[in-house]
Amino acid sequence: MTERKPRDMTFRSWIDQQISEAEDRGAFDKLPGAGKPLPNRGNDENAWLIDWVRREGISTEELLPTPLKLRKQSSRLASTVHEMGSEQEVRDAVAELNYQIVQWRKIPIGPPIFVALVDSEAMVAKWREAQATSAPPRPSSEAAAGPPPAVTPDRSRRRRWWRQRQSR
Repeated sequence: MTERKPRDMTFRSWIDQQISEAEDRGAFDKLPGAGKPLPNRGNDENAWLIDWVRREGISTEELLPTPLKLRKQSSRLASTVHEMGSEQEVRDAVAELNYQIVQWRKIPIGPPIFVALVDSEAMVAKWREAQATSAPPRPSSEAAAGPPPAVTPDRSRRRRWWRQRQSR
């Protein structure tokens, strides 16, 4: 810890004295980047932010206001729904996103941008359509027997969205 500034000394001269003592001790020798030029960031006033985001590996989506981030998540869900493994997984993802949208609507922070809730039935229909186009054709013996019976989800295994939020 450094000593206190003497009363008879100005801040500027006291700071200069501290710096010169540190130079004499060699505190500024062999610092990382010593002797290298500063990076040219151009005239962009947000260049430091862009450099920091790149260095830290943060997605630029994290810098967006909440409503724009939610819209982006909604469009990403619509484009990646075909990759999900089950209908329940689709419904859970839609429920989670809708929960985030409702939470933001309660206390909207940021620009007044409307964010629509995601229609779970439309997403499930999109998932079913993707599954039907990617599924291999059934042999003719199964086709003659008719479609398989509809499977209803087991309610005991299904977790409600508020239970999922509590377990995290």
